[in-house]
Amino acid sequence: MTRDFKSIDDYIAAQPVVARTALNQVRNAIRKALPRAEEGISYKIPVYRLHGERIIFFAAWTRHYSLYPAGDGLVAKFKNELAPYEISRGTIRFPLSDPVPVKLIEAIAKFRATESSQRTKTKPPASRRTRRTTSKKAGARKPAKRKERAR
Repeated sequence: MTRDFKSIDDYIAAQPVVARTALNQVRNAIRKALPRAEEGISYKIPVYRLHGERIIFFAAWTRHYSLYPAGDGLVAKFKNELAPYEISRGTIRFPLSDPVPVKLIEAIAKFRATESSQRTKTKPPASRRTRRTTSKKAGARKPAKRKERAR
């Protein structure tokens, strides 16, 4: 059953009891790591944004909960800590049967925020569209003239 959630509270409340405790711990870990982040729902799952950028998502599943996105840099940085967990296509899966790795989730959230801020700093500012000037370059070739067809 797919629902449109209005808040993270709604999302967590709609999950099975088994998942709620873990999701609340995940939520608290992210809030502690990113106290200025805005909570929201995007793609029908919880998201945290800083300065309009999506930093980290989490979601509940039948036997696990997941964190997204997990890029190559993140996976490399936390290679040893993530070894017991399943990682594939930008997703880290944590079994609901295991204790929530709160410190690891905090560290991942902080890493994602740093990644995002570095990406924002290196991104060139949006430039205004400028009109092209038609200055001729030295040695520029003239376009070939078209031959007229015989009528």
